Amino acid sequence: MVRRIIWSKRAVLERQEILLYWVERNKSKSYSIKLNKLISEEIKILAKNPFIGRETDDADIRIKVVRDYLLFYEVRDNELHILSLWDSRRNPGSFQLK
Repeated sequence: MVRRIIWSKRAVLERQEILLYWVERNKSKSYSIKLNKLISEEIKILAKNPFIGRETDDADIRIKVVRDYLLFYEVRDNELHILSLWDSRRNPGSFQLK
């Protein structure tokens, strides 16, 4: 179990953009609210079991699938660092974590 959850600036911005996209696309906040709740619930699960995510090529970074999104994170000093929230339907060639 981790003591703190820390969102990177990038992950915060990506989350906001995703939620705003769905508000504009659906002309309603209902799906964005559900998606935001799902993301929050998955992060609570990660906080309790931080190593359940799939390992990446970088041994420190893990991935948790949340619906159509990949949540990239790492555990450091008993803290869960949320690095990125990536839409898995996008072109993977345009994604760079670092």
